[in-house]
Amino acid sequence: MGSYFEFQRPWVLALLALLPLYAFVRGRAGKEGALRFPSVDLVAAVAGKVRVSAGRLFLFLRIVTLALAIAALAGPRWVNNETETEASGVDIMMVYDLSWSMMALDMAPPGTKTTRFDIAQEVIKDFIARRPSDRIGLVVFSAVPYLVSPTTLNHEWLQEQFDRLHIGMIRELGTAIGDAVGMAAKNLSRQKESRGRVIVLLTDGDNNKWETFEPLPSAMFARDEKVRIYTIGIGKNSTCPLYDFDRETGKFNLLLDGSHAGIITMLSPPNYVVLEKMARLTGGKSYTATNRQELQTVYADIDRLEKTERKLKNRRTFTPLYHVPLLAALALLVLEGVLANTRFRRLP
Repeated sequence: MGSYFEFQRPWVLALLALLPLYAFVRGRAGKEGALRFPSVDLVAAVAGKVRVSAGRLFLFLRIVTLALAIAALAGPRWVNNETETEASGVDIMMVYDLSWSMMALDMAPPGTKTTRFDIAQEVIKDFIARRPSDRIGLVVFSAVPYLVSPTTLNHEWLQEQFDRLHIGMIRELGTAIGDAVGMAAKNLSRQKESRGRVIVLLTDGDNNKWETFEPLPSAMFARDEKVRIYTIGIGKNSTCPLYDFDRETGKFNLLLDGSHAGIITMLSPPNYVVLEKMARLTGGKSYTATNRQELQTVYADIDRLEKTERKLKNRRTFTPLYHVPLLAALALLVLEGVLANTRFRRLP
C-alpha cells in the first residue's frame, strides 16, 4: 500500500465548522468605549490615526491559529506500510562441481563456445532468484571441497560469489563428490529449526578423490541428518575433447583465427549410477541433463518438489506530524502579540 498521510482522530476536524460562527461573533461591532479627559492636550501626544484594518487582521490571525490548533489535535501523521516476507522456506546447499571437465563444450549450441560451467552457472543463479524465502548456501569442489557460503537469505551477496567462480580456481585436480556432499550435510545439520534440508549436487564426473567420505557413506550421513539429496549429472554420453584454457581466468586459450590452442585430453562418457544411489538413499531424486533446456527443466522440477511456504507480514509505522501545525499556531500567537504591542498598539 505504500506511504500516505492521514489524521489519527479525523472527527476532531469537525470543530473547524465552528470557526465561521466564531468569526461572526467576534466581528460584530459593539458600542465604542469612552473615557472623559478634562483636556485633549493630555492625550494629544499619544493619539494617532485609528487603524481600521487592525481588528480584521487580528481576527484573521486568531481564526488561522485556532484552525492550526484543531489540526494538531486531530493527530496528523505519515503512515508507512511495509510488507515483510518471513523466512519460512527450506535450507538448501548448492554443491557445485568446478573440476576441469566442466570446460567441455558438448552441451553448447552449435557454433558457440558455451561450456558446461557457463550453462550450469546461469541456470543455478536463476534457481536461486526464484526462491527468495529459502536460506541457500554454496559448496564448490574439485579434488577438495570449499565452503563458499553457509546458508543465507542474502541472495544478492550469494549471486556475487557465483559471479566470482571460474574453472581452474581450485588447483587440486580430481572430483571429490563424497567430501563435498559431506561438507554440505554438516553445514545443514546446524540448522536445527529448518523446515527442510536439501542438497542439490551438480557434477559431470565420477568420484575419484576423497579424504573423509566416499559418495555413498556421505549420502548415508546426509540421510541420518534428515537431508534430502538431489543429484544432477550433466554432459552427453559420448567422448568429447577438453580444450586448453587459462587456469587463472577460466577462459579458453585461442589462436588468432579464433580456434582452440590445443586439447588437454579426451573426456570419457560420465557414469551416474552412484548419483542415482545417493539420491535414492536420502529420499531425493536423480537427474541427467545434456543441454541447457534439460537442465532448466531439472531445476524447475526440484523447485516444484521443494515447495516453500511464504508468510507475508504487514507492518505499519507512524511518523507523528502534530508538531508542525502546533508550532505554526504558536508562531501566529507570538506574531499577534508582537503586533498588538507595537504597530497596532491601542490606548486603553
